[in-house]
Amino acid sequence: MDYQDFHRWDVSPKEAIHIQESLRHRLQLDIYPKRVDTVAGIDVSYNRGSHQLYAAIVTLDIKNGPPFPLIEKATGSYKTDFPYIPGLLSFREIPVVLKAWERLSIRPDCIICDGQGIAHPRRFGIASHLGLIVDLPSIGCAKSLLTGTYRDPPTPRGGQVPLVDKEEVVGAIIRSKKDVSPIYISQGHKITLHRAIEIVLSADTGYRLPEPIRMAHRLVNQKRLSS
Repeated sequence: MDYQDFHRWDVSPKEAIHIQESLRHRLQLDIYPKRVDTVAGIDVSYNRGSHQLYAAIVTLDIKNGPPFPLIEKATGSYKTDFPYIPGLLSFREIPVVLKAWERLSIRPDCIICDGQGIAHPRRFGIASHLGLIVDLPSIGCAKSLLTGTYRDPPTPRGGQVPLVDKEEVVGAIIRSKKDVSPIYISQGHKITLHRAIEIVLSADTGYRLPEPIRMAHRLVNQKRLSS
């Protein structure tokens, strides 16, 4: 599967910040993609302290509800020298994701990344960065907070509250399962926040994380442990 090259990956942290600040203005956050039948979940895994990274992409057909048929899956591996720095994880992780992306033959309608979209200090997390590169609607679905403040969402499934940073709504806190810790949803690229929330909830099978991410997480850890 093809993608766009906007910059080199062998950069310093200072150069990475400059790239984020220059590219974030290209994001489109007012698009409501009506037809989203296939969603690709993307996850990265590595052993603590290791420079060897693994990525998995799992594309599911979500249009008719669960169980979601598997469309395609791919994995990739890559050795990186970029350090682990919160806020710059896309420079560490996207190169290995692209290794898996190159192995796909079917273009999904949307991608969900295990990470942040614009809920990021520079409004350019991995979901935004990757969405721009592959030119697809993209959603950040994170398990923890990177920036912003919020109050606890209602406990029933679907309960949600805005995530606010510097008086700007940068995402939503969603209760994807009753009485379970919420997830952090933000726009990546080519999608509104409302539509991002709809897609995440429609890709749910009763667990905390949407099914494409759950399956990508399982696949990438299998890849890592068998390597």
